Amino acid sequence: MGKMRLTQAGGTTEGFCLIKSVAARTDVKGSEYLDLVLADSEGECVAKLWNYSRVYHGVFAPDDIVKVRGSVQIWKDNEQFKIDRIRLATPEDDVDMSILVPCAPLDPQAMYDELYAIAQGFQDEDLKRLVQYLLRENREKLLLYPAGVKLHHATRGGLLHHTLSVVHMAQSICKLYPWLNEELLLAGATLHDIGKLVELDTGTLGLAGAYTAQGQLLGHISIGMSMVAQAAEVTMVPEKTAMLVEHMLLSHHGNPEYGSPRLPMIPEAEVLSICDLLDSRLYEMRAALDGVAPGGFSERLWALDNRQLYQANGKEV
Repeated sequence: MGKMRLTQAGGTTEGFCLIKSVAARTDVKGSEYLDLVLADSEGECVAKLWNYSRVYHGVFAPDDIVKVRGSVQIWKDNEQFKIDRIRLATPEDDVDMSILVPCAPLDPQAMYDELYAIAQGFQDEDLKRLVQYLLRENREKLLLYPAGVKLHHATRGGLLHHTLSVVHMAQSICKLYPWLNEELLLAGATLHDIGKLVELDTGTLGLAGAYTAQGQLLGHISIGMSMVAQAAEVTMVPEKTAMLVEHMLLSHHGNPEYGSPRLPMIPEAEVLSICDLLDSRLYEMRAALDGVAPGGFSERLWALDNRQLYQANGKEV
């Protein structure tokens, strides 16, 4: 992680950022000050509010979005941001979250609306009811949650981004293989990672710092199956239809070594597992090659069988 936007400009500057940590401390003269670490999507920095007043006590906490004004100073050969003014952000500020945390490249509400509209077009009323019920019941989380803690799509709105990408791939494959049950495949693609809404310990910023107890003990595949089963009961979806969707969730990691309790046993489940793997790997490959000069190699990636990737695009320098 590099330098924050605020610390890259000369003189006095101001803008919005996140508080990663904050503590009240006392200097050698006995005066209190606030010691903070501020961050945005590009980096982080140490910051000080020297003229600390008790009015600030308990006002700020980690993950708060704040607006600050100040300047960069050098202290013992290290940069730190001297805060002149600071306040909590308000809804009226309409802060662009993409400048604060890594975000999916598409608007979450637009992605959600597209998935809902795709399900709306299903001719199979049972699948339509099941998918739309789970989308509605989990809307607020879906607009926020990432698809992972560290690896692919570990961004605000990343779960919707990954889901929509898998759905789009599935739609393209159905054009080549029209004998597939497209609506079943799209239902499975839409719901395949729904269990991550319970598996990931995600804060208000839309980033997951860890796994929940359920996530560690059960995993998103088992959790997702349970969510589908409960939703099928509520929406009165036939047992056979629910079973096919549950099988797609159960097998979407493909091989047992990747966490699937069952191998795909219907063609639609096979397609889903391939699309899921392809999207996750291409995301990781693109991220690994970002910043690698043409003709160069990435670092080894343990998530990709410890491979180094070659940057073949562009001209060598």
